[in-house]
Amino acid sequence: MLETSARLLRLLSLLQAHREWSGPELAGRLGVSTRTIRNDVERLRTLGYPVHATPGVAGGYRLGAGAALPPLLLDDEEAVAVAVGLGRAAGGGVAGIEESSVRALAKLEQVLPSRLRHRVNALNTHTVHIPGTTSSVPPETLTTIANAARDHERLRFDYTVHDGEASVREAEPYKLVHRRGRWYLVGWDVQREDWRTYRVDRMTPRTPNGRRFTPREVPFDVAEHVERGVNTAMWRHRATVRVFAPAERLAAMPMGLDVEPETEQTCLLRVGADDPGAMAVWIGFLGIDFEVLDSPELIEHLRLVAERYQRAVSARSAPEPTV
Repeated sequence: MLETSARLLRLLSLLQAHREWSGPELAGRLGVSTRTIRNDVERLRTLGYPVHATPGVAGGYRLGAGAALPPLLLDDEEAVAVAVGLGRAAGGGVAGIEESSVRALAKLEQVLPSRLRHRVNALNTHTVHIPGTTSSVPPETLTTIANAARDHERLRFDYTVHDGEASVREAEPYKLVHRRGRWYLVGWDVQREDWRTYRVDRMTPRTPNGRRFTPREVPFDVAEHVERGVNTAMWRHRATVRVFAPAERLAAMPMGLDVEPETEQTCLLRVGADDPGAMAVWIGFLGIDFEVLDSPELIEHLRLVAERYQRAVSARSAPEPTV
């Protein structure tokens, strides 16, 4: 009986961790026959877990949604993560779940073993949260996005950009990122065929989701990608500059630089600021020759600055008037 109970817990853990398993896969993981798997699935159903079975070669077992919430099986790391996450959620950031987060956290802490409770308390005690501009997001929006990313399903949604223009987008969702009170989605934009960062509070998912996709390899660090994208979105003026130096030379400069290697001796630097003068000053601090590839405002400002500097040099080098 003990062996059967332990196997049921292990089977439940596997079903909760993956969307769908085939019978042979589960049998191989647990070291039993497929017939035993079928019997164990029936036992889980008797306990209230809605395990759905799809017949055929491509079929398998999937843990579905039931009429009531059955107990969840969490390992130590998952329990700590849930407790810490609930504590953060109780402070805001997701619309309408502050009170329910407090209730759920109280229930979880009541049953946490002392060793895990100490870990949670240590994390909360020695962690400082610096609030930013909070933009609440409906919980169902976050779960819809997370489920689409988990199941590798394209996400279709209405999106409103910063100037108020609305459009319909379709993307392959990869990662949700929480930054300074706001949620962002990093995904592959199907129409634009490029990686994009979307503010979740500007998204309204459409149902059902699109077709399934094969995950791509993400060619960047997601956190740094979001940081660069968010900083760029806040600039009123942007420019692409060709810097006559290898990209590695700029790598040691402040984090957040959007640098793209071009050749062995040049790279592209994307910069921005609230006014062209600030961009000109910042680029000048590099101490490297450069060429502005776009931004007429920056080009005009650099021309004015060059003329001013030329006048300054000409005035000092002019000969003294004779008497």
